[in-house]
Formats: sequence, C-alpha cells, structure tokens
Amino acid sequence: MFSVFKNSIAKVKKESILSMIFILFETAFEIVVPFMMAKLIDLGIENSNMQNVYRFGFIIIGLVIGQALSGIFCAVFAVKAGTGFAYDLRERLFSRLQTFAFANIDKFSTGSLVTRSTTDIANVQRAFQMVIRGAIRSISMCFFSLYFAYRVNFEIARCLTFLVPVIIISFVIVSRLAMPIFEKMFGAFDALNNIMSENIHGIRVVKTFNREEYEFDKMKKSADDIYNYSVKAESYVAIWDPFMNITVYTILIIISWLGAKAIIASGNNPDLGLTTGKLMSLITYGLQMLMSLMFMSMIYVMLIISSASIKRVQEVLVEETLIRNPENPIYSVPNGEIEFKNVNFKYHENSKHRILKDINVKINSGETIGIIGGTGSGKSSIVNLIPRLYDATQGAVYVGGHNVKEYDLNTLRKSVGIVLQKNILFTGTIASNLRFGNENASIEDMKEACDIASALEFINEKPEGFDSKVEQGGTNFSGGQKQRLSIARTILKKPKIIIFDDSTSAVDTKTDAKIRNGLKNRLPDTTKIIISQRIISIKECDKIMVLDNGRIIAFDNHDNLLKNCELYREINEVQNS
Repeated sequence: MFSVFKNSIAKVKKESILSMIFILFETAFEIVVPFMMAKLIDLGIENSNMQNVYRFGFIIIGLVIGQALSGIFCAVFAVKAGTGFAYDLRERLFSRLQTFAFANIDKFSTGSLVTRSTTDIANVQRAFQMVIRGAIRSISMCFFSLYFAYRVNFEIARCLTFLVPVIIISFVIVSRLAMPIFEKMFGAFDALNNIMSENIHGIRVVKTFNREEYEFDKMKKSADDIYNYSVKAESYVAIWDPFMNITVYTILIIISWLGAKAIIASGNNPDLGLTTGKLMSLITYGLQMLMSLMFMSMIYVMLIISSASIKRVQEVLVEETLIRNPENPIYSVPNGEIEFKNVNFKYHENSKHRILKDINVKINSGETIGIIGGTGSGKSSIVNLIPRLYDATQGAVYVGGHNVKEYDLNTLRKSVGIVLQKNILFTGTIASNLRFGNENASIEDMKEACDIASALEFINEKPEGFDSKVEQGGTNFSGGQKQRLSIARTILKKPKIIIFDDSTSAVDTKTDAKIRNGLKNRLPDTTKIIISQRIISIKECDKIMVLDNGRIIAFDNHDNLLKNCELYREINEVQNS
C-alpha cells in the first residue's frame, strides 16, 4: 500500500532520519531524569546531604536542557520532512493528472480530485509527521520506561505489562468500527466539493432561476452526511478515551499502593527494599509509559483516518493512463490530412451504446470541413479522436498518413488546435492568455492572430491593449469576446489542423463571416473543421459532414446536400424560415 510513496519519502530521507535521531536523544534525556531524581531524593534529601542535592540537581538541569534542545531540533527536522513529503506528493499527483486521458478524468469527479489534492494529502502529511516523530518517541519511551521500571522493582513493574494486551485489543476494535465510516466521510467530502464547485461555477444560472434555496438544500444534505459520519466515527474514539484513562489510573493506584506497602515493610531502607525516591521514579516511569501508550493510541486513530486518505491518493498515483506514447513515436506531423477507417467509439468499455458507428471518411490537407447534426449525434466525439483526447474503440484514425497512435502525444496535440464553445480564460492579461498557445509569440504575431479572429478591434479599444487584465474565468469579457480570444490563442499555435467546436455561437453573423474569411484567406494550408448548428456558418465549406445518431449520412458540399440529403434540407428550411 505504501510502495507508491517511496519516492516521496526518499526525497526527505535525511530530514526524517535526523528527526528520529533527535527524538531518541530527547527520549533518552527524559528517561534518565526520574533515575537521577531518585538519587537526589534518596542520597541527597533523605540523608540531608547538600553536596549530593547540588550534584544531582545540576545533572537533572543538564538533562532537561539537553531534552529541550533535542526536542527543538527534532521538531524542525520533522516539519521539514513532513512539508517536503507533502510538497513532492502534491507535485507528483498534479503531474499525474496532466497525463490523464479524458477517460481517466471521467473516472474521478472534479470535487474528488480537489479533495485528494488538498484534504487527503494534508492528512497523509500529518500521519507521516506523527510516525517519524510521535510514533518513534512513544515506542522508545514506552520500551525504556518499562525497562527502567523493571530495574527499580520487578514485582511492581509487572503491573504495567497488563496494559499492553488491553491497548492492542482496543486498537483492533476501534479500527474495525471507525475505518469504514471514515471512508464514507471522505466520499461525502467529495460530494460536497462537487456541489460547491458546480454552484460557484454556475452562480449566474442559479441566481437567474432563483434557485439559491434548492442549491442550499443540496449542500446541507451533503454537509449533514459529513456531520453524521464524523460524529459516529469520533464517538468510538470518544468512548475509548475514558476507558483508557480508567485503565491508566487504576494501574497507577495499584503501583502506589504496592509501593507504599513495600516502603513501610523495608522502613525506607534501600538495602531491604523500595525507597521513597525509587517509588517516585517508578510512578514517573509508569506515567511516562502510560502516556506513551495513550499517545500511541492517538497516533493510531490518526493513522486510521489517514489510511482512507492514503488509499485515495494512492488510487490517483497508480491510475494507469489510458492514452500513452508508443515505444518509437513519430515526432513530426507532415500535413493536415485526416482519415477515419471503420471507426466505432463508446465512452465506456462496458457500455452497449456506441457513440460513433462505422465512420469512414477522408479529409484532404487544407480543406475546410463543416460538421452538422442534432444533439447527441456525435459531432464533438468525432473530433475528440483526432488529437487522441479519446481513442477509437474499433478502427483507426489517421493524421498526415499515420495512425494517431504512432505519434508522440505532444507532437500530435501541438499540430491539432481545438477551440471549444465554452472557452476558459485564465487570470492574467490578454497577452498571457494568448501566449498560452505559443509562449514565444511576439506582439506582431498576436496582432495577426487577433486580426484573423476579429478580436483586434475590441483589444485596441482598451486603454492597456494586450496588457489589459483578465479576471478569473474571463468574467470581465463577453461570451463573444472570449470566443474570439480563444480562436486567436489557437491560431498562435500554428497547428496543421484547427477544430472549431461551435466556437462562434456567441458572435453575430457578420463577425462570424469575417472570421471565416480570415481563416480561409490567411490560413490556406491549414485543415479547418467547423462544428456548427447554423448552416450559414458552414455553407461555404468545401464539404459538409451530416451526422445522425453516430453515423455519417451525407458528406458533400452545400448545394449537393440540399438536393440529396433530406435531414440537411430540413435544417436549412427551418433556419431560413
């Protein structure tokens, strides 16, 4: 289970080892203090010998200072180890997410991935720090306390050993009861994060439809689940704590009673039996051991909670990326030619429903192709196969004469640009968003791309031009402006294929025509695929693909489709009327 964390632990190996070394020093100093205290009482105070009082007093002060310094160094190295471990884990998890295919991402919800990257890793970090610091201290303290207690008085120290089976049995009971509940609790956290993320993202829709109360009820139900699971799990822990306290103090009372009897019987004579100083050290060792056991129980509970988080983080780290580079990939796409051969596709392997059925079509490099069809006909699915956002279930997709599975993924995706209908702008400036497509793009390159995308006019109207600020999600731009900036961003990639997935739906028909003319006249060698619901946006394409229920029912130019394709003719008549 912990094998996937080896690399992250190895990077903080030095800090972890130093932390454990200093915690052993701290424990050693603390263990010797009661032993010296017994000497101070028996040889100094009881005998009224001030020389021994000073002698053992200074030794105890030195031990306490050594303990404090060791504790400080231990804390510093433990924090460095814990934060370094979490840093590397977050980096690995995020890097892993970047390699995921869409199918992998579909397996985990957005809220779940957010929880795993934040709350779960924080839990794993706390567990790691507890192990390298708290667990080492507790185990060593318990062992050495028991050892010194036996050295002081064998008969009385045996009482302490009765705690060990009690602790182990209670550990097992608590883990079996609490662990399944903690797993359900983290699942409820996922649901809550999904609701919060969805609500914030769609807050305008919520307010428009006056559905705040409905959304609040959804959130409250999820929050209630978290509350109920948390209360139920923590109840087991809460019951266990007083049980442990009763056990601990019962043992201490027995030790005190047996010790007092032994002192009275020996007359406080060290040669005959137990002394006051030895009893004090025995009680201190007993307390140290019992407190260590209780602290171990707290660590164990923390590990129970963290084990659910460890499992969830591990699931992401070991998830096999469904789309990977071939062994000897091709690093150059010769042209924008596209061909589908006997392609079938479904999103889930076990699904009976095929999204695309028997697709056979060839698109020449430099052509402009329109795609139209009803909702759910497979328009977006067919273009997602070109840059390998998904892989065909059956058949093959070819780009530039090669199967897309033969290309290096980065090479293929740099050669294919996609402009989505719902475009995302990142916090920054217009220039930083445009350079997302080409980080080395000059101002002249950006001006040319924005001119083609009909975005230069509104950029020039802004006082700061390309340095104008973009708020989170591009909320300070209209839908049409965001679409045009996204088109310009994709053009800056200088791809051999550009796919427009209904990406001019928010612009007026005049601007739409201007963008199409710019693409046709200034990017003649680039293959352009335009998905649209409006025939006016694709009527001038070289060819138009008509999709229905996952099949290509026609593939021809506008005039021939009006004559020969009934579905296309119906769409045209409805839109013209």
